[in-house]
Amino acid sequence: MVQASTGNLEATARQARREIVKAVAHAKAGHLGGPLSATDILTALYFRVLNIRPEEPDWPDRDRFVLSKGHSSIALYAVLALRGYFPVAELSTFDAIDSRLQGHPDMNSLAGLDMSSGSLGLGFSAAIGMALGARLAHRSFTTFVMLGDGECNEGIVWEGAHVAQRHALDHLVAIVDKNQLQQFNWRGEGPHGRRAPYTDSELRDRWSAFGWAVSEVDGHDIEAVVEALEAARNVVGQPAVVIAHTVKGKGVSFMENDFRWHSKVPTDEELATALAELAEPTVQRSGA
Repeated sequence: MVQASTGNLEATARQARREIVKAVAHAKAGHLGGPLSATDILTALYFRVLNIRPEEPDWPDRDRFVLSKGHSSIALYAVLALRGYFPVAELSTFDAIDSRLQGHPDMNSLAGLDMSSGSLGLGFSAAIGMALGARLAHRSFTTFVMLGDGECNEGIVWEGAHVAQRHALDHLVAIVDKNQLQQFNWRGEGPHGRRAPYTDSELRDRWSAFGWAVSEVDGHDIEAVVEALEAARNVVGQPAVVIAHTVKGKGVSFMENDFRWHSKVPTDEELATALAELAEPTVQRSGA
């Protein structure tokens, strides 16, 4: 595959965001805040980082990806469609009763999904199993898994983190989409009366204490995300986690940093405003 330029990646992420808001508006159901915060990371993965073959989704030596925060499935579907796994037009079937694109990923319905997910923390555990399986099968692929920072409240996450370290799974990369908001807000002080459960240092120190190689990145700087994920892939002797600092609802001004857009459906007027904000930027010509 010819590597996409940074500009092309940014344009792809912007297109994915448009498809996300259109699909949720059409379905009158789904999530927006978390999918929009994860879009740049997913774009970096599927267009630059993962060793995959969209035309051969079951290729045995492909890298694996698990969306452990499965409620953000529409973001994954949008990126998969743009990458060529299925027609972009099919995104309009999102969450319909007979659709392959359910509200949470179903690996039995759609080629290109490596794991079904939904109950928070279980996708992370499955990814650890994939990494262990790769070792036992003497395969060299890397397993990537995305969690939300709210998901890191789950005890199963830290049980899994301990197991991964015990087995020195250095072909396992976790990505924490740290958008600092969950469905019903964080309790405490701050904007909108919120305070994230983990400060930057607390989350970093906890993963480090469990024996993981920890790095941090601006989750909306696609080139930096690519570099961070490639570096994490090359860690030796321990699993790696990339903490991506993101904005919930990224790309749509009235959704950003507002927990109410976790799973709110836009009105026709809000959809029009969102799509206008996500339109291709106007090129400023010199002397204009």
